[in-house]
Amino acid sequence: MARIDLDIAHSYKPHPQHDGDYALLPLKMTFDDGGAYALLGPSGCGKTSLLNIVSGLVTPSQGSVKFDGVQVNDRTPQQRNIAQVFQFPVIYDTMTVAENLAFPLRNRGVAADKIRQRVGRIAEMLELSGQLDRRAAGLAADAKQKISLGRGLVREDVSAVLFDEPLTVIDPQLKWQLRRKLKQIHHELKLTLVYVTHDQVEALTFADQVVVMTRGRAVQIGSASDLFERPQHTFVGHFIGSPGMNFLPATRRGHLLEVAGHLLATGQPVPASAGTLLLGIRPEYLALAAPGATGAVPATVTQAMDIGTYQLVTARVGAGPDKVTVRARLDPGAAVPLPGAEVWLVVAGAHTCYYADDVLIEAHPVVPPSKESA
Repeated sequence: MARIDLDIAHSYKPHPQHDGDYALLPLKMTFDDGGAYALLGPSGCGKTSLLNIVSGLVTPSQGSVKFDGVQVNDRTPQQRNIAQVFQFPVIYDTMTVAENLAFPLRNRGVAADKIRQRVGRIAEMLELSGQLDRRAAGLAADAKQKISLGRGLVREDVSAVLFDEPLTVIDPQLKWQLRRKLKQIHHELKLTLVYVTHDQVEALTFADQVVVMTRGRAVQIGSASDLFERPQHTFVGHFIGSPGMNFLPATRRGHLLEVAGHLLATGQPVPASAGTLLLGIRPEYLALAAPGATGAVPATVTQAMDIGTYQLVTARVGAGPDKVTVRARLDPGAAVPLPGAEVWLVVAGAHTCYYADDVLIEAHPVVPPSKESA
């Protein structure tokens, strides 16, 4: 395994002039030896390009890739000692499951007894032990992808194992089992794993650290808790969570905040900003309150849905051009107002984040004016 340090930018165009010409904007990133990472983002955000730069399939147009402090820009995937698992199965249909799993080891001259031991262990982890003697051609797509995963994991000496959306062809009911298996394999084998996906559930349940990407830029690297509680960028707030974070334009008025034409006291530190802030609050933390409650604004309910495990309430804050739609996740047993009802929602509290130019800014205490200066 290896520590991987990236200081790169990449464009598929020969002479990039603007940010839009880059598949990957300048970024610095480190994958620690033995860590489990996920590259998460929508299609076209640059995550597969980043993975292919790590593997050596793509050479970055700028910067360096280092394995354990040694630059490897000019090294092939074989020279970098990388194992990569692709979106669709890459196996030999004419071989048995055991022969497919053993193939990377045989190519490297590993002793036969060592091969049997390693193949048996990986097959057991992936629940392929009962199919070792079957030819791969007769297996279902999910079983073939398990073999592909096993071929990537079977070598003990790899610098890293890279996964490019490997569960795409897997039946949805089996995906959670394979995610659990990959997590178990990571803990047991201590491999450096980098996993590309657009599915936040896959990323958050598999990885210790998630890299959220958009438009060629890595906007935050953190744990599931970091991404949920303190999104460093509004995109992370939108992309993580179901539904995503609510955002309300707000302006600081002395020691008060103006939200959708309503002045409210927050009871919490608020960052100083000369212009408009974006106030971010997760639906899980958006709560019903009594009229005039601290941090609350009036709203009109537009929709209420019983999801089973929670109730989703959609409401409109403000009117005219200043109106904003927000969503709240309420407990299943909560009394939910009907559409058209007027309610008060706490939008500024302990879990509220504040953004300027889409980037999280830290709060500073708001000191109300003293009686002498009032």
